[in-house]
Amino acid sequence: MESGLTVAVFGAYGHTGRFVVAQLRDRGFVPVLSGRDAAKLEKAASESGLEARPASVDDPASLDRALAGAAAVINCAGPFAATAGPVIEAALRAGIPYVDVAAEIEANVDTFTDFAERARAAGAVIVPAMAFYGGLGDLLATAAMGDWTAADEAHVAYGLSGWHPTAGTRASGVVSGERRGGQRVRYANGRLEYRDDKPPTLEWPFPDPMGPRAVIGEFTMADVVTIPSHLSIPDVRTYMTVEAARELSDPDTPAPAPVDEHGRSAQTFLVDVVVRSGGAQRRAVARGRDIYAITAPLAVEAVDRILTGQTRTVGVASAGEIFDALGFLHALAPHLTLELRR
Repeated sequence: MESGLTVAVFGAYGHTGRFVVAQLRDRGFVPVLSGRDAAKLEKAASESGLEARPASVDDPASLDRALAGAAAVINCAGPFAATAGPVIEAALRAGIPYVDVAAEIEANVDTFTDFAERARAAGAVIVPAMAFYGGLGDLLATAAMGDWTAADEAHVAYGLSGWHPTAGTRASGVVSGERRGGQRVRYANGRLEYRDDKPPTLEWPFPDPMGPRAVIGEFTMADVVTIPSHLSIPDVRTYMTVEAARELSDPDTPAPAPVDEHGRSAQTFLVDVVVRSGGAQRRAVARGRDIYAITAPLAVEAVDRILTGQTRTVGVASAGEIFDALGFLHALAPHLTLELRR
């Protein structure tokens, strides 16, 4: 889409925000940079030659100024427990679509709970978790389902070569942990369950060339919100390779370091999604590089499809519900390799 349309990016100077801004420019959009830290914002604007509009979630008028004249807004600023609600409110006032990259389970639940009715009544589009966690798993599960209308269970296994978390990831994790009172969460029997026991460690049969790997079972990510929001699947489990989980939990693990001209890290990923119904099984596998970098084409492709009318519903909707999942995944071909096994 060579549109020249303006898209506001809240949290534009953050690690993921910078990838999103670059992807918007590559796709012919004009990003407007926004965020809470005026100094970081001005630095990013000076380096990019783009307009900066400082805004705070505590100041609705500043958010209105940031979104003025924009065709859509992408929220990249975590913790989303603090930012999602105010930025969505501003998007509703402006009458523009809202997309975010939230991986926080509770923040995504809040978005569905607090805004579904209002957004549907207004004919507005709000797409939370349009990112590596939440969005990609939902698209893969939806594509794997194909003509199935229901399944007994969905499994999303993350095979990461490692995980060097950003400061934003760590901050969001702290907020989520506080909201859970130190408990862990899983999605079973059609609902979120909060538990005090430790998650299991088991082996997951990743496809070649990765092969079987030790994973943390019930390492629960945003997929447990997005997938069951529209698919009739009562049990949704997510898994993480042990090495990546260990790096995430280690406070001394450094932030991701760029190794190429696009700013991507050396991290690689394999996302293996299996849906099961009775004795039948279907599978979708995606491979790529850098979980933060891949979030940018996911979010920008979503904005492009919303603005060109390639959507299936209005209101608060996950990626798999609002978009043609298989077509969306194929559109990511420059950034992602896809394999379906039905």
